[in-house]
Amino acid sequence: MVHTYQVTGMTCSSCEAKVKSSLLMVENVVSVEVSKDENSATITMDKHISLDKLQKVLPEKYQISALQHNELAEQTKGWLATYKPILLIFFYISLVTLLVQFTNESFDAMQWMRHFMAGFFLVFSFFKMLNLKGFSESYVMYDVVAKRLPVWAYIYAFTELALGIAFLVNFNPLITNSVTFVVISISIIGVLQSVLNKRKIQCACLGAVFNLPMSTVTIIEDTLMIAMSGLMLFYHF
Repeated sequence: MVHTYQVTGMTCSSCEAKVKSSLLMVENVVSVEVSKDENSATITMDKHISLDKLQKVLPEKYQISALQHNELAEQTKGWLATYKPILLIFFYISLVTLLVQFTNESFDAMQWMRHFMAGFFLVFSFFKMLNLKGFSESYVMYDVVAKRLPVWAYIYAFTELALGIAFLVNFNPLITNSVTFVVISISIIGVLQSVLNKRKIQCACLGAVFNLPMSTVTIIEDTLMIAMSGLMLFYHF
């Protein structure tokens, strides 16, 4: 995509060069054209970059602002494009599991959550299985267990598969939900550390198939699984 910005503070060709070289340092910027006469910078980028990131790399005397686009709309569009795969997966799992409830005389919340968890673990383990080595390399970068015991990354992928099957066939709910609660609770520790420390690393939730950044979306995903398994544990006690 290409956006044109207003850049104030440029007074000479040296200013043009400084602004251009600074903006070219930003990740995902492909090319930059700067004009001091028009107080503008035209940036070609692989994906939308926020104004804050662009401003941060510029010396204080230069101020950058959007001219021809709505910054909020572009950020929303960029967020949706980035997380489209995981949003679609959650939509399809939710849709299918809710449709199953139409076969019941009334909505069974516990059954719906069990089916949702089955779909979640089976789909997410599938993507991990497509490239186990790639998933493992990403997972050991942030998971607190896998950092110390790299083989856990491989075990984790198969644990998700086993949990998916267990939820699907309703195998011993107490054991299945207990394992889920413990495993995901441990997993979320590394996710929280990475997000809070603002580390720019790939999320391994969908294996190495999609380049998803570690973010609050990952925290929400794990928290949802912990909450569901916790509720089902409470129900079966």
